[in-house]
Amino acid sequence: MTGVEHHEPYPVRVEAALDPALSRWLWLVKWLLAIPHYILLALLWIAFVVLTVVAFFAILITGSYPRPIFDFNVGVLRWSWRVHYYTYAALGTDRYPPFTLADEPGYPARLDIDYPERLSRGLVLIKWWLLAIPQYFVVGVFVGGGLWFASSYSQNSGYQWAAGGLVGILVFIAGVVLLFTGRYPRPVFDFVLGMDRWVVRVAAYAGLMTDRYPPFRLDLGGQDPGGPVYAHAPEPVTPPLGHPGWTPGRIVSVVLGGILVLTSMGLLTGGGALLWADRNDRDADGFLGFSHTLDTGGYALVSERIGLSDTDTDWVAVAGLAGDVRVRVTGTDPADDVFVGIARSGDAQRYLSGVRYSTVTDPEQPTLTQHGGGAPPARPGAEDIWVAEAGGRGTQTVYWPSRSGTWTVVAMNANGSPGVDVRVDAGAKAPALTWIAVGLLALGVVLLAGGVALVAIPVQRASRTPGPPRPESADRS
Repeated sequence: MTGVEHHEPYPVRVEAALDPALSRWLWLVKWLLAIPHYILLALLWIAFVVLTVVAFFAILITGSYPRPIFDFNVGVLRWSWRVHYYTYAALGTDRYPPFTLADEPGYPARLDIDYPERLSRGLVLIKWWLLAIPQYFVVGVFVGGGLWFASSYSQNSGYQWAAGGLVGILVFIAGVVLLFTGRYPRPVFDFVLGMDRWVVRVAAYAGLMTDRYPPFRLDLGGQDPGGPVYAHAPEPVTPPLGHPGWTPGRIVSVVLGGILVLTSMGLLTGGGALLWADRNDRDADGFLGFSHTLDTGGYALVSERIGLSDTDTDWVAVAGLAGDVRVRVTGTDPADDVFVGIARSGDAQRYLSGVRYSTVTDPEQPTLTQHGGGAPPARPGAEDIWVAEAGGRGTQTVYWPSRSGTWTVVAMNANGSPGVDVRVDAGAKAPALTWIAVGLLALGVVLLAGGVALVAIPVQRASRTPGPPRPESADRS
């Protein structure tokens, strides 16, 4: 399955050399030793995502991948490959990975990607999702969950594998063999490196770094069929965290900018959603809320505790933000007399102690939690615990100006009988919602502008700095 004489070299080259004398036990704690790398890679992958989005639009408009962004993203892939080779994508070396985006000629795991002078403007729209779908299935088999991109970069260290799948199984087997024999099985190493190489190629393709479709083949072993990485390049003189053009300060700036951009996206999305709800989801009386039909075989339907300006409760809000509250309850049988009341949670709990009832645990998509017990001590209307109440036939409505405290809404049959089946319509005026939405949007715009500046300035400055010498393709063997 290997051999340059049979296959045109792929522009993504991954190579590795198996250490001849691996520690029997060190692999058991490499997850701990690699924590500093995991933290830094999580931050670097945030920048990778943001810069890939920038590159997407640059390719779409100009047909070219901006060179400084390309060098940065190759550096992130290179750093990730070294860490994964040291840890649980291979366990192929005990040499601690260097903290650098640059190529390290002396390190046993290396990666390089040919810079594409031109890229297809059309392919950039579909290759990373539609065309790559078959590759994602293969990679999912290899790494037990696929290659995670945009939606999970902020949750993981991005280019993450060996959490399961065939790679994880084989690397674990190799670790066990190493523990007992002191030897890493060479056939396992060759097969694992073939799968790792496939994963890296898909990562580069999905990251828009090449238009060449990843080949459906396992190039086994540590030697890449495209030839050694930087075979004739001199050792670069680089700062500790980067390469010429990407100094530590510029890298930190891009990472912070990426964090600000992603944060701004959340604020802008949230603010836009709130503004849309404020403008479109209010009813004729200006209330925002929800409506559901609920039923229980018990004696009452009860809301979760609603805490207003009380940090000891399950749900915290500022009472003034809710404004006036309205709760409507209508029996599904027009002949039924129903009751609805709002009480302090402590009073409602004492009334319902020992009573069979159901708690509505999620008002938006309601689920009911059943509580065992018997009948209530008295009809609900006979109790004096309610700050707002209504009972009778047809729709019963209570209005309540929300105030500080912990409150519970209770719906029952007016006579206290079991089997409550009602339509519940609850809402609040939320007079401050407009200002909250505008505030989130304004903050999102400010953070977006700051993030763009923190990304754009170092990218521009990196583009003015010559990169490390790169050998001509004819020099690679």
